Amino acid sequence: MFLIVGLGNPGLKFKKTRHNIGFRVLDALQKENNFPKFKLNKKAKVEVTKGEINNKVIFLAKPQTYMNNSGQAVKFLLKESGFTENSLIIVHDDFDLPCGEIKIVENSGSGGHHGIESIIQSLGTKNFKRLKIGVRPTIETSGGASPVNLKAEDFVLKKFSKNEESHLAEVIKNATTQHALFL
Repeated sequence: MFLIVGLGNPGLKFKKTRHNIGFRVLDALQKENNFPKFKLNKKAKVEVTKGEINNKVIFLAKPQTYMNNSGQAVKFLLKESGFTENSLIIVHDDFDLPCGEIKIVENSGSGGHHGIESIIQSLGTKNFKRLKIGVRPTIETSGGASPVNLKAEDFVLKKFSKNEESHLAEVIKNATTQHALFL
């Protein structure tokens, strides 16, 4: 069994923001693999669905605790469902990677990502797998300002530009196939 957790923020206000790329990848995985619709587990504060990929049982989870408290939901799922850190895969945005680039890491620090910090703190370990999707700003998406001068916490709550959004389907498709490297 594997637990794939996509990070994001709940609510329509955040639906298409950069910070919600983890949710979008899980939505694509759910549809692509004909998993049932996500259902809210109120006790865990997470939306979950379950199915099979390559004859392996896969749980998909989208914490509804807001990004900075993602660790609460992940810890609950690990504790209550019998998962271990070895079966945990986190999908999230990465401000330091160019927009659309995908990077796989394991046993790595948070890099300043508050959702990952919350998970590391809640679990007491960084020994889990992550699929990071770049959302770094370009001159176009930073309003002409140098992307170096932008604060990550402000930028990740903005929506993708029209140009970026047109390429996002391909990025999400690439991300949904990358999870296979873990399984």
